[in-house]
Order: sequence, then structure tokens, then C-alpha cells
Amino acid sequence: MSHETIHFDEMPSPVGPLRLVADAHGLRQIWFKTERHPKQSSPDWVRSTAALAFARAQLEEYFAGERQHFELPLHPAGTPFQLEVWEELGRIPYGVTISYGELARRIDKPLAMRAVGAANGRNPLPIVVPCHRVIGADGSLTGFGGGLPTKRFLLALEQRTAHGDLFGDAGERLAER
Repeated sequence: MSHETIHFDEMPSPVGPLRLVADAHGLRQIWFKTERHPKQSSPDWVRSTAALAFARAQLEEYFAGERQHFELPLHPAGTPFQLEVWEELGRIPYGVTISYGELARRIDKPLAMRAVGAANGRNPLPIVVPCHRVIGADGSLTGFGGGLPTKRFLLALEQRTAHGDLFGDAGERLAER
């Protein structure tokens, strides 16, 4: 039986420490320090800053407002349904939010809103696979593994960056009037 090496590292971020987990195929997980469903590292995992430098650099660019699309090899583990939901999450544009109902419609399962919500909640790659962009049908912020303050922060970051890219300095001057 072959043993695959799992690498991990931690990085500071504006939303608190993040734990990054990867294997030879790509990034597998991102953990928030304060998760609703805390996870444990395996003693077999190897701490490796070098193995996760690619992910860390892109996350730092995202938090700095310099990156809107991630270009990382991803290797999440999930059911076929979860993988389908997570793939669709990856198609939600930066700075845009959609409802759980819309997400269910986009995967051609319009009656599966609860199942879509459950899959969204089990997304192992938050931020990179933007589950924070899914909100309630009434526009309310709903559950998020990193907590609602983190979800609020991520959405605000994207709104500021998307607005700045669209209008630049002229948009800021117009907003001051």
C-alpha cells in the first residue's frame, strides 16, 4: 500500500491564521483557526513551507486585493455531488454573490437547495473555492465555516476591490460628492 505524503503549513491572514493542506496533486484543504467543525492534523503529515508556497503567495495576493482568480492545482476530497457543487462555486465571479437557490439551479437541481447548502458548508477550500459568495435568498449572510465576521470581511474585500478596478480613482471621487 502506497503512502501519500500530506504537507501542511500555517499562514497569517487578515481573517486569522489559516492552515493549508496539500498533497502531490494539489491543495486539499484550507482551515480557519475558529471553525464550526474543527479538524485535526494527522501525525503523519509533514510541515512544509516550500510545498505550500504557491498557495500562500496567491492567498496573500488575494488579501492584498491584487488577485481575483486563483491558479492553483486543487485536490479536494468529496462525494460526486459535493465536487459538482464546489466546481460550480468556482464559477461565481469575484465580487458577485448568488443565493443557494441560484446555485442549485446552476447545477440543474433546483429542488436541492438544502443539499447544495450542506455541500457548500463542507467545502474544504474556502476562499479559493468561494463558498463565501453564496448568501440567503433575501440577501442575508448565512453560515460560514470561518464565521460570519470572516464572510463579511471577504465579501467587503471583494466589493472594494471590484469597485476600485471598475471605477478607479474617479469612482472614489464620485462617491465623495
